[in-house]
Amino acid sequence: MSRFPILYWPRSTKSDTEYQTARKVINAAIGAMPEVITGDLNVADIFASHSDAVIYYPVFCGSTGWWGELLGGDAVVTDKVIVSPECQLMVIESAESAHRGRRTANQLFAAEIYPTSGFFKKMSSEIATVADMLATDAGTILALFTGRDKNRFVNILESTGNSYLGCIGQY
Repeated sequence: MSRFPILYWPRSTKSDTEYQTARKVINAAIGAMPEVITGDLNVADIFASHSDAVIYYPVFCGSTGWWGELLGGDAVVTDKVIVSPECQLMVIESAESAHRGRRTANQLFAAEIYPTSGFFKKMSSEIATVADMLATDAGTILALFTGRDKNRFVNILESTGNSYLGCIGQY
């Protein structure tokens, strides 16, 4: 199946070496230069018009919340590609394309947690590690975790009074 690569780049592309490197990395992986989107990104619209699309979404050092729009959607992270120490590309595909015979080790779990010592004492790096956190006005934290075992992760969450929001992908 042919793949339609799209690079979302929210920064200026002019004289940006990471942007140039990202395009080269995608071309090497897929064999085609990506279409570039620099404005608003609507993941659902892209997959509605190009079911074979593969979106490369940059996550820069220090950026937070990039994964929020994937919750409850029809898109999942299927891989990540390191561009530089400051930038990695999250590879996003439609959920339908992503589940075709692929088995991976790392899953991305989203959760709403209360920042208590009890939770952090029970959650060990063997179960999951934090990839991103966002504080809410309600005093909770929306967090993205990387882990291998969904059942163990959900058990720790529920036993500490926290909420599992879903899996947004795997790589």
